[in-house]
Amino acid sequence: MITRMKKLTFLIYYKEYEAFLKRIQELGVLHVQATQEGGVEPTSELEEKLQKLAHVRAWLSRLELSGAAGAEASAPEDRPEDILARLDGMDEVRRKAEADLQRLRKDEAALLPWGDFDPARVSGLAEVGFVMNFFTCPERLFRTEWVDEYNAMDVAHEKGKVFFVTVTPVGQEVAPEAERLNLLPVPLHELQAEIRKKEQEMAGTGEEVKRMAPSALSVLREYEGALRTSIAFDRVVLGTAHAAGDRLMVLEGWIPEDREDEVKAFLAHQDVCYEIRAARKEDDAPIKLKNNAFVRMYEVLTKMYGMPDYGEFDPTPLVAPFFTLFFAFCLGDSGYGLLLVALGLFLKRKLSKSLAGMMNLVITLGAATTVFGAVLGTFFGVSLFDLDLPESVKRFMIAGKIEGTNYDKQMLLALVVGIVHISVAMTVKAICTTVRYGFKESLSDWGWMILVVGFVTTGSLAFLKVIPEDLSAWLFIGIGSVAGIGIYLLNNLHRNVLVNIGAGLWDTYNMASGLMGDVLSYLRLYALGLAGGLLGGVFNQLAFMVHDAAGGVIGILCCGLILVVGHALNIAMSCLSAFVHPLRLTFVEYFKNSGYDGQGKAYEPFSVYEKDIMKQQ
Repeated sequence: MITRMKKLTFLIYYKEYEAFLKRIQELGVLHVQATQEGGVEPTSELEEKLQKLAHVRAWLSRLELSGAAGAEASAPEDRPEDILARLDGMDEVRRKAEADLQRLRKDEAALLPWGDFDPARVSGLAEVGFVMNFFTCPERLFRTEWVDEYNAMDVAHEKGKVFFVTVTPVGQEVAPEAERLNLLPVPLHELQAEIRKKEQEMAGTGEEVKRMAPSALSVLREYEGALRTSIAFDRVVLGTAHAAGDRLMVLEGWIPEDREDEVKAFLAHQDVCYEIRAARKEDDAPIKLKNNAFVRMYEVLTKMYGMPDYGEFDPTPLVAPFFTLFFAFCLGDSGYGLLLVALGLFLKRKLSKSLAGMMNLVITLGAATTVFGAVLGTFFGVSLFDLDLPESVKRFMIAGKIEGTNYDKQMLLALVVGIVHISVAMTVKAICTTVRYGFKESLSDWGWMILVVGFVTTGSLAFLKVIPEDLSAWLFIGIGSVAGIGIYLLNNLHRNVLVNIGAGLWDTYNMASGLMGDVLSYLRLYALGLAGGLLGGVFNQLAFMVHDAAGGVIGILCCGLILVVGHALNIAMSCLSAFVHPLRLTFVEYFKNSGYDGQGKAYEPFSVYEKDIMKQQ
């Protein structure tokens, strides 16, 4: 759900403004009005701070990837600027060594075909009246007459090329149809020694960075927090409106309704004039989501698409159960679900607190897959339905063909899930439109909701023989009549009836074609689950075929290797598909039919960032 917001407007005397801002920043509750924050061009001082922040963040990312982020940090004595200077110096040494190493390896590649010879002895041939030249050309273009004409001798053959030298008297023109090479006048062993030296220099620099990473991370994280705090403060100051000849400062912002008493208690001790009121639907209030532990895991999916605006509903409580169902359907293997649970539990103990929270979602999805995979009757590619299990167990499995048809029960289940999902979306759209714009402006949405949901419900009851056919026919007529009034006659009360009828017919065409495509999109749940199960079964069959063919210890080892590698690849691909496609069904089919825009902005309190960093660690 969306936390209710209160709007605060302050009037502060200009001499007391910065002191008040520091206190309100320490409180860490006020979301400053976006039109004020950053509303003017940043000063040179602010630009310098932004550059420093980018520099610090770049080093934080590199140090966290160095493998020493989890090591125990010693008490650092250096200032952040000194640490950055040392890191930059080592990085400059590394980059110079890397450039030199790239050049040396290129020279080494040019010398390798010729072997380790002494360039001094080659140049010494001139003292006895001879010159040695180095050439290369494709093997098919090498001419045997060059042996007699230029005293040519091939040295090496590599990748279809021949490398050869010519030894001719001084002054003789040497012009074979080949590429002349000017080799570096350095022996190969000296060049390789220089390469090893540069490699050791780079490794030493890397070890030095890794050694100082724990203490540097501690200092730079605090420095990043201080910079972010200072930048946020400067932006608010620059974006503050002025009044009464610049003697009064006008500040507007938002606070969560559940923090109102805390803010009022704080303001009771401040020399400021303020007004506080509840946020209205038309206000561009920031969004703070407040959900239970289960739903909160899925807020990351909502934020990927976009936060709801203040007049919308939070879609996360409905995204959570359906995304879990879709993921379990796509992965569709109880064995893979157990592996996900085990992986989530393992990584939760190894990762940082912020990343460990994501493992709760992995564990939840794995548990759902374990249960739903058992319902679909698949365990590591093995069809449980085909095993000799009690009929009481098989009764809970959805497997095999629909009686009297060639269609799979799982395919029908995917379509049913899609119809339910879209019906829920259309119901949410009708309710949300009513809340935001009033019942009169939502008659068309209610008409479509009544038509689709009513027809689906009536058809399901008739199919299950809960209601007789005669009653279902009259229900269809009644539902269609009521829905038609909203769709064709009352879809816009501000237009002519004939225009409404035309608009309703156009909406009918779009809705009929769109809904059909939307429902068929849910077949991907069945297709992906089927593909993963079949591929797992193929790996099982292949592994045991190799076991039977090889026999003995070799057969057991090969069988185990194929099973491990095959299922590892299958679960990796299946997990990727099981995340992407349910996300697509949520973002496209559900959000489109529920009318969700996702154009809201997140609640970001004006706060001291060091506190946030300490909470994360």
